[in-house]
Amino acid sequence: MITTRRTIIILGLVAALLPSAVWADRERDSDLARRAVERGEALALADILTRVRSDLGGEVVGVEFDRKRDRWIYEFKVIDLTGRLWEVYVDAATAAILKREGH
Repeated sequence: MITTRRTIIILGLVAALLPSAVWADRERDSDLARRAVERGEALALADILTRVRSDLGGEVVGVEFDRKRDRWIYEFKVIDLTGRLWEVYVDAATAAILKREGH
């Protein structure tokens, strides 16, 4: 009984903390993107989506912004018509699709 209560308490704490951790990552990504756009190193997300939305192959369900090697990358999570999840990596400066990975 004590173990069950302890498990419930721990799961509750994890659930309470998880949204703030996810929010922090999103805030960090948006701050990085904003600064990169201001410096002219990347295009704004809206501009990227205008250029590549029809080539993404489905519905965008998530986006991340990160530095990989020597360039800024938008990583789109995309669900295609069959329900398959894809990660589509797009160069943030040129809007060129660099890679697709299916899951």
